[in-house]
Amino acid sequence: QVQLVESGGGLVQAGGSLRLSCAASGRTFSSYAMGWFRQAPGKERELVAAINWNSARTYYADSLKGRFTISRDNAKNTVYLQMNSLKPEDTAVYYCAARSSYFYSTQRDDYDYWGQGTQVTVSS
Repeated sequence: QVQLVESGGGLVQAGGSLRLSCAASGRTFSSYAMGWFRQAPGKERELVAAINWNSARTYYADSLKGRFTISRDNAKNTVYLQMNSLKPEDTAVYYCAARSSYFYSTQRDDYDYWGQGTQVTVSS
């Protein structure tokens, strides 16, 4: 069982930056692949970025490459999402998720544990 708690969301102007954090409980964090998803009002939850257990491989949605960076610190049981050059269309609730595998998936249903989400609002 893994419990995930996101933090770092908030209101930011377009062009600004935010760093989201997701703290995980438990002693086996390093055995989970992690993902960041987001859900805007009226839209489906979509994968933003994902990372393997040892950070050797990462994935980004095509529309976000170059602006967002996912990273993890297994010693701190934490995964991060650095978001730069934010745009109003990045406004959404951001969720972190854990997959019971060393390797990430791009499929939402492959993730087993979810945080409660953190709101990110980008004003124009």
